[in-house]
Amino acid sequence: MNTLIVGANRGIGLALVQNLLADEAVMQVLATCRSGSDRQDLLQLQRDYSGKLQLLSLDFTDQQSLAHFAANLAALGCGIDLVIHAAGLLHAAGLEPEKSLEQCQSQHLLRLFEVNSIGPLLVAQTLLATQQRNKPFVFAALSAMVGSIGDNKLGGWYGYRASKAALNQFIKTLSIECRTRYPQAAIVAIHPGTTDTGLSRPFQRNIQPGKLYTPEESAARILQVLAHVGSQDSGKFYNWDGKEICW
Repeated sequence: MNTLIVGANRGIGLALVQNLLADEAVMQVLATCRSGSDRQDLLQLQRDYSGKLQLLSLDFTDQQSLAHFAANLAALGCGIDLVIHAAGLLHAAGLEPEKSLEQCQSQHLLRLFEVNSIGPLLVAQTLLATQQRNKPFVFAALSAMVGSIGDNKLGGWYGYRASKAALNQFIKTLSIECRTRYPQAAIVAIHPGTTDTGLSRPFQRNIQPGKLYTPEESAARILQVLAHVGSQDSGKFYNWDGKEICW
């Protein structure tokens, strides 16, 4: 099995890489991160698993980087069996989740959509162009429960909620198109649960005991859910425990 993790240098992405490398059924792991980002952990894993881990630079907000990524995928010639898009943005320098309408700023909203919604769609576009039509494969994007419109009972976090809701719509729409273009594909979204990473760390104060998971726990559960996903499940939004979430 050939696998691809996008956003692999930290958090859940890194844990997914570690888990896949330890799996004897996995032949190759492709791991992407942005050029110039910290990849020391990935480099150590590459030394530990000689020949099994290939590191690729990818900035999925940049068309030239996506084109170079497409060439790398095409050069493989064997296609990818499992893709997990694990990169996402909740906060950054000067960018915080909004508590009220007055805090919404257009440049912050655009950046959240660029990373959380458009990025995964363009990665899927790039990947699918290199896949054989009748090849079975899974494309999964890490979404979030707060992206569910039906589950929104608290409000706030306008940009993050909306960008994840847009991601969910992209995944659902892509799954419908793939019914004829890639009939053996499974295109899904999955909520990993609140995980102890840099993304969630500033917002962990009110998390109930036992509801904050390690990256290793979340990665193992994600892979367990995806191991049972097939083309008949394409278009679904999963919770970390395998239950479906209302879009």
